[in-house]
Amino acid sequence: MVTTIDVRSAAGAGAAGAEERREARAKVVTYLILTLLFSSIFYALIISAGSLSVHGGAYVFALMWSPGTAALLTRLLRQRNLRGEGWGWGGTRWQLLAYVLPMAYATVAYGAVWLLGLGGVHAYERSMLVFLTLGTAQSCLSALGEELGWRGLLVPELAKLTSFTRTSLISGGIWALWHMPLILFADYNSGTPKWFAVLCFAVMVVAIAFPFAWLRLVSGSVWTGMFLHASHNLWIQGFFDRITVDTGTTRWYTTEFGAALALTTTVVAFVFWRLRDRVPSTAGALAGGTADSPEPAAAGLTPTPSEP
Repeated sequence: MVTTIDVRSAAGAGAAGAEERREARAKVVTYLILTLLFSSIFYALIISAGSLSVHGGAYVFALMWSPGTAALLTRLLRQRNLRGEGWGWGGTRWQLLAYVLPMAYATVAYGAVWLLGLGGVHAYERSMLVFLTLGTAQSCLSALGEELGWRGLLVPELAKLTSFTRTSLISGGIWALWHMPLILFADYNSGTPKWFAVLCFAVMVVAIAFPFAWLRLVSGSVWTGMFLHASHNLWIQGFFDRITVDTGTTRWYTTEFGAALALTTTVVAFVFWRLRDRVPSTAGALAGGTADSPEPAAAGLTPTPSEP
């Protein structure tokens, strides 16, 4: 009788796991289709205008909210609620790490450019108080639109299907591809050849997908993605690029399309990949043991609920 009960329990757990995987796949497919549909509208408007700055950047803002809108609609269609996005705070230390991390890898990247004489540097000429307050708030508002999609839905659903490594690579690859129409057909680049801009940008985005996914899964909070994304955009585009002087070849090393950030973010990706054993693996266990991390207890952590 004991053996029979155990077998039935295992069969029931297996069936539940299979159903959850099927639902996760359905959510991912639905989300990607909706994201493409919504984004295509603003791709067309931006590309036809030839510039991201058209209408004061309104089209870009709407484009950035396309993944988030698609994610929320996917959850409403598939589960009739918005649970699972990671609305909980998830711990202040993770939010602080998310905000500070881009400052760190950007400082190393741009510091190397300045020290090696590959670019000049001058003082920041605007109010740092306004930059840190209003700048951060505005950047968070736009970044949240993307993060409700990429890390709010895509990463946790992929984590139910595969390992942390593959979750990071797949989500990062999709995220990079999403930007390509703007790089190839609009003015989202630094002026280097498009093949070089595409290469460096893709490496950087796939690389930072590792800390994005790690923080989302460890904290259970989508706000880590918002802060990391907002900080990355704010400090690189609004600070480091502004204080860097082009000495001729500087653009090949700086901005999101240069070699420096591609290199430093690759190092960051390796660090977080090495820390993959700290990612709660309950989602990976549902995928038949494909996760490349041990159970949470073995990692010294317990799974953090995605909801408050």
